[in-house]
Amino acid sequence: MATPEYVLRLREHIGHDPLVLVGVTAVILREVGGATEVLLGRRSDTGALTPITGIVDPGEQPAVAARREAMEEAGVEIEVERLARVHQLPRKRHVNGDLVDYLDLTFRCRWLAGDPHPADGELTDVGWHPLSDLRDVASDDLRERIRLAATGSGEAVFSGLSSSH
Repeated sequence: MATPEYVLRLREHIGHDPLVLVGVTAVILREVGGATEVLLGRRSDTGALTPITGIVDPGEQPAVAARREAMEEAGVEIEVERLARVHQLPRKRHVNGDLVDYLDLTFRCRWLAGDPHPADGELTDVGWHPLSDLRDVASDDLRERIRLAATGSGEAVFSGLSSSH
């Protein structure tokens, strides 16, 4: 995965210390023959099967980032329909030692056009998968992002909030 230039410049100053980044997950859906399918790709760095994800660039609106990532990674045009989830992911240590705290914004998106394909090398395979069969998706958290985008009530879920506060 290519590290954005601005992150590389920040790392020159902070080394491996934790860096807060905003990420987006684009859960891209389409209806085919009465069934819902979700667009998933296999990451070139880990082989994990995931929805389209990426980092929001400085000054970029998150929904615009979701559209950009869908085009860059999978060659598809999408409509961002709504925010489905806001979730602080657990701190991640990348293989080079960099620590990152990702705030993930998951969006429900609708496919508009384009034949999915690995467009920029971040994914090795891209294709439609039945929403009813997500067992090969890389993690429970990713399956939850897909579930909330596909079946949510229309209101975003803010992870970590309890009803008692």
